Order: sequence, then structure tokens, then C-alpha cells
Amino acid sequence: MSDQENRAKQFLRVSELENLLTELNSNLAGANERYLENAQERFSKIFVMGPLRSGTTLFTQWLANTGLAAYPTNMLSRFFGAPLVGAKIQQLLTDPRYNFRNEIMDFNSDINFSSDNGKTKGALAPNEFWYFWRRFLPFDEMDYMPADELRQKANLAGFRDELNALANIFEKPFAMKAMIMNQNIPELAEQFDKPLFIWIRRDPIFNIQSALEARKRQYGDINTWYSFKIKEYPHLKDLNPLESVAGQIAAINRSVEQGFSALPDHKKLVVRYEDFCQRPEHYYNEITRRLVEQGGLSAEQVPTYSGKASFSNTNLWRLQEYSIEEAASAL
Repeated sequence: MSDQENRAKQFLRVSELENLLTELNSNLAGANERYLENAQERFSKIFVMGPLRSGTTLFTQWLANTGLAAYPTNMLSRFFGAPLVGAKIQQLLTDPRYNFRNEIMDFNSDINFSSDNGKTKGALAPNEFWYFWRRFLPFDEMDYMPADELRQKANLAGFRDELNALANIFEKPFAMKAMIMNQNIPELAEQFDKPLFIWIRRDPIFNIQSALEARKRQYGDINTWYSFKIKEYPHLKDLNPLESVAGQIAAINRSVEQGFSALPDHKKLVVRYEDFCQRPEHYYNEITRRLVEQGGLSAEQVPTYSGKASFSNTNLWRLQEYSIEEAASAL
């Protein structure tokens, strides 16, 4: 049974929408190419890494809400094959600079810090943008390739150019989830002079619980694999759900740690989910300091922090299938 057939009703893809978007993006591809003339690297790229269900969605929502960086919105995600055209359309429809007598200002610009398995609501809410990533990555059965094979088969230069052009259109650093390359961080890092990799780490016991809950929401049970098929997938997929998820999270964290080991300090930041919930402004200052240091943003361009002072920590045990002690023993 395919992933689509396994999904709960609310997570099923809409075939009519998929067909319309494929047609639209194909027809806009030529116009998108013309915007690539502005593809020099001027602004930093912020890549959010880490395991599934570690707090990456909350973090990207928070970062988007600060105004520090541009990001892929739900509107922009509809233009996954022509994002530079999509960015111009988004500006036309939502940027106050182009608001003529309030003709078109109906799009929801509020970010309410809620999500459902990573999905947000609102035209300008952050989107995971995986369709965009998959245009450039030749992943098939697995969401991973050995470094040399990925460099040979992927269109990493094309990805770099479109992302640089996107940031230049918005005239800001560009931030996005990048967990699809948790196990290929060096290959991603070498494409940019001014990247900042942010690793979201969560208490693994509660990370396990959240991943099992995501399986249940997405597929109706905790037995079906959820999220990217990492290189350890063949070994982990047939284990019992607790061992499978515990191994999945541990493997991702090992890969990210290995990828981070080769990065200089101004190109990486480790964010503990629990600590971030207590003091987000601290991490805002850490991010902006690195962006200024690497030359991807000037000090004058850094907005004064006006975000939330804290977030509620969701680390409470809720799972019925396993106890917290069983989850701890699986680590």
C-alpha cells in the first residue's frame, strides 16, 4: 500500500490540486528562468535541521514572525516549480507597498504558532516547501544519497541559484526547514558562503512520544513509518514502533552532529527545544550575531526583537501505547 493510501483522510493529497499546480508551474518555468539573472549570494540562508517532531515547526513560525528573514509561505509553496515568479506574485498581493486603496489585502498574515504534523494555516504562514526541494534532489526510495553520488546526480547549483534569487527578491536572509538533508549537510553547506545551520534538539523521550503521535495522526496507527526515509530506514522500518522511532531520532541526531562537526561556529547554532521555549530572545540574538558576522546581514538591518517572551513546553507524557519508562529504556 502506498503512502497516499495509508494516510488518514485529512492528510490525503487532493489530485485535482496536484494536477493544477503541476500544469501552472510547468507553464511558468520560462518566466522563472528570467529571474535567475539576480542569483548572486547577497544574504544568508538559514537551514533548520533536526529530527521530526523536535520543535522545528514552532521554531520556523517564531523566526518568521520576528521579521528577520523571508521564508517559504503557504502561498509561495503553490509555486514550487517557479518560486521566483511566485515571490513576485506574493509581493504584489500581500506587500503593503503595493496595496492600492486596500483592493487586495485579504490574506491572513498572522502566525498563530499552531500546526498539524508540520502543516500550518494562512497564506503567509511558513510552509515546509518539500516539493521545491525535491525538484533538485534525485531521491527515490530513500531520502539520502552518499556524498559523491548526490553531487553527481543532484542539481545543487540550480537549488543554490534559485534560493539566492529568492532571498534577493525579498531583500532578506531566507530561512527554511532543511531536514530532508539532515544526512547530507556537508553537500548543502558547500553551496553557500553564508549559510547558518540551526539544529533543533529535544529531550529524546518526548521527541519519541511526539513522533509516535504523528504516526497515529497521519496514518491512524503507530506502526507506519512517518517522515523522511533515512539511510537507516531498511533496518529500522520493521522494528516495533517504539524501537523504530527511537532509532530514527537517534540516527538523525548522529548525522546532524557529524555534519555540524565540520562547520565553523559562525555557520551553526544548536537550539535546545526546552531552552528555546523559555528564552527565545536569547536565540534571536545568537542568530543575528552570526548573520552579521558572516556578512549575510548588516547590523542596521537587524529588527529590534518584538517576539514572544516564552512558549509553553509540551513535554508531558500522553502516550497510551507505551509508558515513559519504556520510552527511556529504548534510548
